[in-house]
Amino acid sequence: MKILKEADLRHLMALDLDVVNTIEGAFLALATLPVAMPDILRLDIADRGEVDVKTAYVPGIESFAIKISPGFFGNPALGLPSLNGLMVLLSARTGLTEALLLDNGYLTDLRTAAAGGVAARWLSRPDSRIAAIYGAGVQARLQLQALTLVRPIECARIWARRPEQAQETAAWCATRFGIPVVAVDDPAVAAEGADILVTTTPATQPVLRRDWLQPGQHVTAMGSDAEHKNELDPRIVADAAPYVADTLAQTRRLGELRRALADGLVPADRPLHELGAIIAGHQPGRVEAGAITVADLTGTGIQDTAIATLAYRRAVTAGP
Repeated sequence: MKILKEADLRHLMALDLDVVNTIEGAFLALATLPVAMPDILRLDIADRGEVDVKTAYVPGIESFAIKISPGFFGNPALGLPSLNGLMVLLSARTGLTEALLLDNGYLTDLRTAAAGGVAARWLSRPDSRIAAIYGAGVQARLQLQALTLVRPIECARIWARRPEQAQETAAWCATRFGIPVVAVDDPAVAAEGADILVTTTPATQPVLRRDWLQPGQHVTAMGSDAEHKNELDPRIVADAAPYVADTLAQTRRLGELRRALADGLVPADRPLHELGAIIAGHQPGRVEAGAITVADLTGTGIQDTAIATLAYRRAVTAGP
């Protein structure tokens, strides 16, 4: 059994096109293979945080991961990361443990950002050049990085509830990615003229309003991974063409779709899309340049199995 600590995994794994393509393959498998992926198990720690447990078995992959992922969003005030956790990789043949990945949430950060890149690749306009990121944490930085891998991003804007954090993240991103990145105080201004908008917050009330959006934009929401969270004005979901889920079984329960359904803005019988089905060619993605497209990413166990398997494969190749 290999034991890989966060430092080992950071040496082996970075957000690159290989990671994006691996997560794209996971979405494709979800649409084309008999994947076994149970519902997320979530434990809420009142007024402190939550712990999610995710897993999936993919036919043809010889391993599967079980991930334990705590999210305690008051941690930054204590000088600690908001996400933590680990993954256990087991043999799909014998059930024996192959690796313990003590990543402290690093692999989750990578696969979440990569999923944003996949969504942008399939739903945003190919000429998208301006990005707007809502939130200023680690995921905000990684989502912008993922966009630069799949689209010709030339500049970006950062909005966050804490202006000083937005400024710090904007400065870091400008240096890291070599493009102009500015912090803006008004979330509506951040949206104006942006080609791709990504929300990366634990918000319980919308941070992005329908009135701010313009034809041709793409929106990726990745923060609503629990029933009480909501980043998008539900009218955005109702008007999306198309609205796309990572998995409808989850977004109906805890994604942005949940709020739109509850408010009666989306009929329960409305045909909806999944990202894997679009990749497989079973459903259309963006069909009009002027459409507003939405990706609702709640995070799936198949992404964890995919990223953990890739990390293990790289570790084996690298040797002791």
